Amino acid sequence: MEPDHAGTPAQGPALAFGVGLKPEHAGHARACARPGVWFEVHAENYFVQGGPRLAGLLAVRDRHPVSLHGVGMSLASDRPPTPAHLAQWRELIGRVQPVLVSEHLAWSAWRGACLPDLLPLVRTRHSLQRISANIGRAQDVLGRSLAIENPSHYLHLEGHEFSEMDFLDELARRTGCGLLVDVNNVFVSAVNLGLDAGALIDAFPAALVREVHLAGHSADPVHGEGLLIDSHDAPVSEAVLALYRRLVRRIGARPTLVERDARLPPFADLMAECDRAAACGRVGATDPQPRFAEQCPNAGARA
Repeated sequence: MEPDHAGTPAQGPALAFGVGLKPEHAGHARACARPGVWFEVHAENYFVQGGPRLAGLLAVRDRHPVSLHGVGMSLASDRPPTPAHLAQWRELIGRVQPVLVSEHLAWSAWRGACLPDLLPLVRTRHSLQRISANIGRAQDVLGRSLAIENPSHYLHLEGHEFSEMDFLDELARRTGCGLLVDVNNVFVSAVNLGLDAGALIDAFPAALVREVHLAGHSADPVHGEGLLIDSHDAPVSEAVLALYRRLVRRIGARPTLVERDARLPPFADLMAECDRAAACGRVGATDPQPRFAEQCPNAGARA
């Protein structure tokens, strides 16, 4: 039986296309009048009791839906998320009342040491049991069901007992979590491991997908295009948009976010990327949608 995490709000029909919110763009986000636009932040950047950054986020939340995306629970590590970390998460959820809550299928802490990356795992029965327990414990404390993001892969790991989709599907069955499909991660992994990106994107179970991420990548400076880095420092590529179009054609519309974490462009450029994503997402649609950039006045100026 799936766990019942009371208090999880429905996504609702209003969520359309959003962008990752950085403090530099908080003023533009508050002014943006586009219906359905939403914003996502990395939760750990807001584990504070006050100050301008948190005030800016709450001001945006008063105008638009906000989601929280975690980068520090380390759900795949050898120990559960720390009580202190989950307590900060719970406090932030209480303040922000996010429409979506998500984390990565990865580890960044091991035996008490924290590492500055989201690292992959070997998909075994043992790791499935451990990660299911970690997700369950986190959801119980937060009172919210998590959407778990598929990882980026940079090299082949030996010893897998599950395909990635079977592993994610079993995690959802055991814990009641959903999935966050990062389309760029799918493309980067396919290139790096020599896999079929279309087959990978087709394997995601439609009923479990709660959110979609789109982001840019870059070629490794030494190995070139044969090794792609999930860098979030460039526009979403046409190849990733084509995969997104393929996904939406099969599963239907889902709340979709454009991520940008480095080489941050003007807000207007991010809104233009939302336009591109929206055009790909409206597969078969006949009603034209308002353009994001046109409804976000003065978006071209820096905050």
